Amino acid sequence: MGIIVNLDVVLAKRKMSVTELSEKVGITMANISNLKNGKAKAIRFSTLEKLCEVLECQPGDILEYGLTSIK
Repeated sequence: MGIIVNLDVVLAKRKMSVTELSEKVGITMANISNLKNGKAKAIRFSTLEKLCEVLECQPGDILEYGLTSIK
């Protein structure tokens, strides 16, 4: 069980690169990469809010709870 991060899916739908997202959200590409790859242990609500604002999505579009985690 665990949290699945679908940031790569949302980025692909928006045709946005990690670099562009990093610049618009104001966090490093390394942190976005960690989040995208499921290696982040936590995310601040303010970061999640900014991601949703920039990507024009809901938190549930980025994060989901699943019985298996994708690696």
